[in-house]
Amino acid sequence: MRRFEGKAVLITGGATGIGRATAIAFADEGAAVMIGDVDPRAEETVQMILSAGGQAAFRHTDVRDPAALDALVADCVERFGRMDCAFNNAGVLPPQRPIHEVTQDELDLAIDVDFKGVFYAMQAEIRHFLTVGGGAIVNTASVGALIADPNMSAYCAMKHAVAGLTKAAAVEYAQKGIRTNCIAPGFVVTPMTQHWADSNEFTSMFFANNISGRAAQPQEMAGTVLHLCSDGASFVNGATFVIDGGQTAH
Repeated sequence: MRRFEGKAVLITGGATGIGRATAIAFADEGAAVMIGDVDPRAEETVQMILSAGGQAAFRHTDVRDPAALDALVADCVERFGRMDCAFNNAGVLPPQRPIHEVTQDELDLAIDVDFKGVFYAMQAEIRHFLTVGGGAIVNTASVGALIADPNMSAYCAMKHAVAGLTKAAAVEYAQKGIRTNCIAPGFVVTPMTQHWADSNEFTSMFFANNISGRAAQPQEMAGTVLHLCSDGASFVNGATFVIDGGQTAH
């Protein structure tokens, strides 16, 4: 029996990278997948799932708009008859600069997508889960929620905020049957990070200081997300799961 047979999952940021890999993994385990994204490549993710015999749909969704997230949840429930879990993965990576050079627009974008986008998504999801007796939420944070690197102040600040929000939601809704956890990926090769993967200078420096000596693939994040959404993680709540190949272990 597949773990998510007869269930439905909502995923923001499912067009590429970790979101796409996780959407496919959920579908392989029997879930119907509802994807919300501004990136039209999410339709490619849906077609990959449908071609493999799964169920999936895509709704253009800007996570900066609370009403759009309410509509995404409603669409998931209307199409698939339910929503059992949610993976809030949409995010942006602001340009790398020292704090004193970060522009207002760059900071606002990080706040609006990386933090408010998760907050608004959780609000919509929690409202639904309160009506059905519970559910599971997983947010994408980052090792940037635990440590800091130069020239990534806005990103690190927002990922710290996501980890804190995850704990706050767990405390508030545990007694309502809602579990909320987050993942903290290290360096994962995705379209968002491809410029780092293509830089010999960056990879030489990074791999020299990472005990795994390599970057991760998106599929290596998906397993933890599925576990956290499954009944096998029924006593896991308010936690941040570090998936960094040992980057923060030393």
